[in-house]
Amino acid sequence: MTPAGTPAGTQTARHGAADRDRMRELSWQDIPRLVELEKVVFDRDAWSAETWWAELAGRPRRAYVVLTEPDEPVPEADGRIVGYAGIDLGADVADVMTIAVDPSRRGRGLGPRLLDWLVQTAVAGGVSRLTLEVRGDNDAARRLYARSGFEVATVRRRYYQPGDVDAVVMWRDVGAPATAARRPGVRR
Repeated sequence: MTPAGTPAGTQTARHGAADRDRMRELSWQDIPRLVELEKVVFDRDAWSAETWWAELAGRPRRAYVVLTEPDEPVPEADGRIVGYAGIDLGADVADVMTIAVDPSRRGRGLGPRLLDWLVQTAVAGGVSRLTLEVRGDNDAARRLYARSGFEVATVRRRYYQPGDVDAVVMWRDVGAPATAARRPGVRR
């Protein structure tokens, strides 16, 4: 185990992510970058700064991480945020609140790495099932979730407006309660 209480390698080259990528808990200082990424990734469905503030206020039931990498031209204290994920830990079921990777960083294993963190966090939270909702037209995300063991539970017709896009609700059993007290893979 690493000092963060995670299996060795969780924070480094798992799924091909570079050693320099780091996962840490989201903080209020991250909100401007998250709003910027939201607009690029989710367009009309993007969360506002106010929504992010409300999500942060939902802790400790809600947990969020950001994935950073060094920003060469203008180094930030912890690197540039290139992905993020969040989860709501309910009584027996956890919900994926969000997961996103900067489009310029896709194809490098960052999405699977963030999804692994969500699953590990659900297990550590002692829930039996993890659910999520994804746009019906987001084929790449749906393939990622299916490869990770998620199955379609139902479809909410014409859920996303405008555009009349269906929402596909997926779930995955995550098993027995965990013994770890810390959230996996997060630097504090």
